[in-house]
Amino acid sequence: MNLTLTPAAEKFISRLLRFDGGPGSGLSLKVSPGGCSGLAAEFNVAKAPAAGEKPFAFNSVTLFLAAESRLLLDGVTIDFADTPLQSGFVFHDPKQVACGHTAAPLTALS
Repeated sequence: MNLTLTPAAEKFISRLLRFDGGPGSGLSLKVSPGGCSGLAAEFNVAKAPAAGEKPFAFNSVTLFLAAESRLLLDGVTIDFADTPLQSGFVFHDPKQVACGHTAAPLTALS
């Protein structure tokens, strides 16, 4: 699977696992279509992958991802933002067009 974590995302996940997990724990990340980035996420620290999830190791952290999440995250870079206006994961998907834009011009049918 082609998925990248930025150092900021890896640091955030590492901190979650350090405080809430134990040896072998990982971040169960469930991604669904939605939001301006094209993806919405739910996550929690888990001691082991749930049924249908597979573990993916990234340097110092492990993600537990279900099949749908793996499909949606292919080619995506996961970042973490912590600003006065936003705090949370940010998904950079090169396949996703910007909000309010269409991928191709619309043509009228006559």
